[in-house]
Amino acid sequence: MSQVISKTNHDFLYQQVMQLVRELSEQGMLLPGEKLPSLRKMATKLNVSIPTVKLAYQSLEAQGLVEAREKSGYFLKAVHSQLARPRRVKLNREAVAVNMQALIEQVYDAIHQADVVPFGIANPVAAAPTDKMLSRTMRRVMSIAGSRAINYGAMDGFAPLKKQLIHRYLDFGIGVDSQELVITNGAQEALAIALKCVTKVGDVVAIESPCYFGIIELIESLGLKALEIPLCPDDGIWLDDLSQAVHDHDIKACVFSTSINNPVGSFMPDHKRKQLVELLESRNVVLIEDDVYGDLYFTPQRGTPAQAYSTKGLVLTCASFSKTAAPSYRVGWLIAGKFAGKARRYKRALSCSTSLINQWTLYEFIASGDYDRNIKLLRQRLRSNKERMIWCLQQAFPSTARISDPQGGCVIWIDLGAAYDSVKLFQLALESGISITPGYIFSATNKYRSCIRLSYGLPWGEKIEQAIIKLGELVHLAKK
Repeated sequence: MSQVISKTNHDFLYQQVMQLVRELSEQGMLLPGEKLPSLRKMATKLNVSIPTVKLAYQSLEAQGLVEAREKSGYFLKAVHSQLARPRRVKLNREAVAVNMQALIEQVYDAIHQADVVPFGIANPVAAAPTDKMLSRTMRRVMSIAGSRAINYGAMDGFAPLKKQLIHRYLDFGIGVDSQELVITNGAQEALAIALKCVTKVGDVVAIESPCYFGIIELIESLGLKALEIPLCPDDGIWLDDLSQAVHDHDIKACVFSTSINNPVGSFMPDHKRKQLVELLESRNVVLIEDDVYGDLYFTPQRGTPAQAYSTKGLVLTCASFSKTAAPSYRVGWLIAGKFAGKARRYKRALSCSTSLINQWTLYEFIASGDYDRNIKLLRQRLRSNKERMIWCLQQAFPSTARISDPQGGCVIWIDLGAAYDSVKLFQLALESGISITPGYIFSATNKYRSCIRLSYGLPWGEKIEQAIIKLGELVHLAKK
């Protein structure tokens, strides 16, 4: 490899290093999302100085071909010159009753089938599994807890875990009283309790469009009406559409994922999140923030939870450890604020308590520092996986496909174009051993029939890339 760089060449040494990186990329020896050799390792291999390699990497970064990540090194980026974002949809004029359960049930059945490539399930932890760490931690907890480990826990949660969460919110300047924080069975129960606290049957709830189908099904089960607010694929809810909606409709609550949206992966900047809270609170509309992906950001900093900008106490926060530590543990939480009394009563009525041994294990996992170390690794892997998936999709899918560029999380949103049927593709893919999620279930008003959601929250490998190639072949069979 040292002969690749010639000191007699008319090009500067750093330019030759840049050309080498480009050639490795073009030959498939270095793929989007992969880490470049360290400065020292590359300098040694090429027999050049470390400053020469650093200048080459920085120049590639300036050209948008390489990305520097703090304390992680340099990574090859996918070329997004032909990447088209999903289009903006129109604001709905009316709120609607929801009826999506049948198709959602089909999708759930598919994603839990054995021996399928699970693009259909958003399980980011699979990219950096925690099973061994949590197993060690749980054994330690069981030796400490003894018979207490199999008992019921406190109705509103394990006090030491609640204390850990309260301390973490202090980092954002958010003071949370222990009585306001309720540990739940995953974020879905937190969302259900939050909605029950602030709405009644027949009320209008504003949701993002597209919106995570679990929220749509929850609204249906509670007898509420959904009003879809269009979502910008880059920075979240269009505030002008939301302003029009709260003016035209008696909206009781909004359920938004402002940090990282599922399925688009948009990230709302803090200044816009502040405007969102001000807009809603000026109309006395409650915001329920679904913040399950908040810690899986690719931006320089994590988004500040919307609760930090509330002056009237009309923001409730729902989150969980399902996307960052252990989906099977089913441990989430709700910061209910002034609705805490109602929230605690609903928690008691719905499930009495959340698994004590799971809460205790997660507390020890956080206290040891393993949780934060693994999240850092998880973000790195997800970011690399995203770059690889976008690159693979650009090679395999029709050039007309419009692909989102997620700012965090583990899923990509693809609009195949009006000529394609995502439900048909879902069925064809499943027959080929691949699960995907059709865009149709991310809307209460039958939008997104031409869209699909794919998860890159997987251990990456050749099997994944071959599955994307196969999907590209099946897309052509999924025309209407």
